[in-house]
Order: sequence, then structure tokens, then C-alpha cells
Amino acid sequence: MINFGTVGTGWITSSFIEAAKFSGKLNLTAVYSRTEEKAKQLAHTYQVDQYFTDIEEMAKSSEIEVVYIASPNSIHFEQAVTFLKNKKHVICEKPIFSNTAELDKAFQIAEENGVYLFEAIRNIHTPNFRILKDKIQMAGNLRSAMLPYIQYSSRYDLFLQGEEPNIFSSTFSGGALVDLGVYPIFLAIGLFGEPAKVTYHPVILSSGVDGSGTLVLEYKDFVCTILCSKISHSAIPCEIHGEKGTFVLEDAAPISEIKFIDSHTKESEILSVIQEEKDMVYECMNIAEIVATNDDDQYEKLKNLSKIVLRVTEVARKQNNIVFGVER
Repeated sequence: MINFGTVGTGWITSSFIEAAKFSGKLNLTAVYSRTEEKAKQLAHTYQVDQYFTDIEEMAKSSEIEVVYIASPNSIHFEQAVTFLKNKKHVICEKPIFSNTAELDKAFQIAEENGVYLFEAIRNIHTPNFRILKDKIQMAGNLRSAMLPYIQYSSRYDLFLQGEEPNIFSSTFSGGALVDLGVYPIFLAIGLFGEPAKVTYHPVILSSGVDGSGTLVLEYKDFVCTILCSKISHSAIPCEIHGEKGTFVLEDAAPISEIKFIDSHTKESEILSVIQEEKDMVYECMNIAEIVATNDDDQYEKLKNLSKIVLRVTEVARKQNNIVFGVER
């Protein structure tokens, strides 16, 4: 069992803790919040003795080998670097950082200190993603893909009332592309590799970030279109179209069902397996295995994926003058 701590007290932190416990690979030993009341409450909920309100103090704890960070996007880098310099492995919730400059620097610091830095992105670690990747050749020559992630956010109601929640704030490195868009982008990059060209057409909100948008990834022989939104809702599935057949995915995350439809016979086949409801368990297990066995090969693959995805979102933002507070 690998001892880990958490930074953040939102629902995503609780989900990760539950998944980590379910994995049997990670043991929660400490939690952090800026406020003592929240830190103490989270520690009580999960029956751990250590809780912190000081990041530097937490980073020095001998009871922590790995830390999971789920704070506002804009402070991921500062917090991650603090732990990396104290020789703690870091799992940072997506989007890992605000830009590639931060990512390159953090990876350098991780290497200098002999630790790993991971981006928490659940869909690419699942059994169904691996099935899709293994079976992608069934479709023959790929000709197009449509990968939507369109989910109305209750925080948009607050935004419309004049507030500025973190996810709709340039100060906190928010926006639809880096929040929801990263799921289908990771799916696309994981399956198809780095695109030759990136074009983004966003709906810019008054706060300066995108509430929704259409991202076009151009490959040699086909185009992948990614739709992301936090200000509307859709129930359309993801589709990957080839000359021999089409893959239909119920969603980009979680990938709960994969159906293949033959182009000629129109017959369909279910390729997916039933996954654990707490699907973050798969990233917990994979990351814990990499840390425990010093699997540099698998680490480099994940590291490269994160680099490409962040390059894509950075290019898309720059095209549309979406600038985060940390970049000003």
C-alpha cells in the first residue's frame, strides 16, 4: 500500500479517495484544505489523523509518498512544485496546468527529484479505452470522428446571476475546453496521436473564457471534431467513422459502452465490458503500479499524452486570445 494525501475538499477529491480505497493500492494518511474546519471535517470523514492547512508543512510529512491535487486550476503548478521538491509523487487533477511552460518546468523538477508527475484523467486508464484502442483497426481507414462532451453546469446559473465561479474564470484558468474538452481530447490523442493542425471556434463569455466551443483536429486522412460545452446539454454519443465500420461510444468519459456497426452489413456488436462504477479506480491502480515498480516506460507514455493535450488546448486558446491570469 502506498500512503497518499489529498489537496482539495470538493466532490472530485471524495471520489478519488473512494476509488483509491477501492483499488486496495493507496492508503489515505493526510488531507489539506485552506480552512481548518474543512480539513478537520474531511479527516474525520475518512478517519485519518493528519490534516493540514499549510502546503509546505504537508509536503514535509514522512507519512505521504504521493499527493493528489484537486485545487483550482490556476494553483496546480505552485502546489505541485512544492510537493515535487519535497520528493513526493504528484497526481494532479485535469487540466494538469495552465500552459506548457508550467508543465515542462514541473516535469523537469520531478525528474531532478526522482519522482513522478501524473495528470488525473480517468477515461484513458479504463478497460474499455484499451479495448477501443486494440480494436480501432476494425473500422478500416478512418475518415472522421465526432467526440462531444456537452454538459450544462449548475455553476453557469451563478455566472448568469453575476458571480464568477472558478470554472468560468480566467483568473482560475477555467473554461469549457480545459474542463470538459480534455476528456475527448485525451481520447482522440490516445487513439489517433498528435494532430497536424488544431483549430478552435469558441463561444467567449464576458469573463474572457470559453463557455463552449468546437475544436477541429486535422489528421492526414481525416478530421476529428470535438464539441465541448458547460452552458448547454446534449445526449448525442461519440462516433468514430471508418470505411469498414463505425464505433459508437455512449460518452467520452466514462466509456461505458462501445458498439461497432459494420458499414456493409449494418450489423452491430458490443465490444465493451462492464466497468466498475467508481471508474477512477483504474487510474488509481495504474498509477500505483507505475510508482511501485518504477515503470518508466508507462510513465513516459502518460507524460507524452499530457504534453500533447496541453499543447492542443494552448494553441486553441492562443488562436482566440483566451489568456489566463497566470499568463498576464
